[in-house]
Amino acid sequence: MSNILAVGAHPNDVELGMGATIVKLVRSGHQVSIIDLTDGEPTPCGSKEKRKEESLESAKILGITQRITLDLPNRYLQDTIEAREELAGYIRKIKPEIIFCQFGIDKHPDHTAASKLTESAAFYSKLTQTQIPGRPWEVAKIYYFYAIHWRLNINPSFIIDVSEDFHKKMEALHAYKSQFIDNKRNSFVFDYLRKQGEYFGSLIKKDYGEPFASRENIGLNDIVDLI
Repeated sequence: MSNILAVGAHPNDVELGMGATIVKLVRSGHQVSIIDLTDGEPTPCGSKEKRKEESLESAKILGITQRITLDLPNRYLQDTIEAREELAGYIRKIKPEIIFCQFGIDKHPDHTAASKLTESAAFYSKLTQTQIPGRPWEVAKIYYFYAIHWRLNINPSFIIDVSEDFHKKMEALHAYKSQFIDNKRNSFVFDYLRKQGEYFGSLIKKDYGEPFASRENIGLNDIVDLI
């Protein structure tokens, strides 16, 4: 079983991109943690207290026991040395073999910064002779989930079959009442994600799928790993 970390710019980004995959990973026995780089506030209908409550409720639905929110600035997130070292310290504590982070092309500057910051922090985590607390830790793989504002023509490296767990993704997102229910402008997200999940599921002949990107080639131990 693997130790896995998912990093998002804001609470709900991880759920949007890979909520069903997290449920599947937990159900399969993997240890999954989430780090939100910011608290996501201010937003039109939210508050720091509401968002924290919502993110913890979502974590319960996903089945994870560790969700950490850093105090980096929402809307002004940047890949700074200080932010790299802070995140690297948490990576050393969690010791993930695999990190999932946000796809690096998007309209939202926090999302692009989160992608670069996570890559940089994963590199810093393995460095020796630094002031970063904890023992050096090298992350084996970094993959990228899609929680993006651009309507891109996504060409993923792989798609995970989440047919059994997609309903839990939607349930977790409903926990963010301030973002997707009270804020009527965002209510479209449920229908959009359902259609997106069906589309990527159809590409692998399944009911629902979640797409991911990889900068590196992906190797298989056995051809039967393909579905």
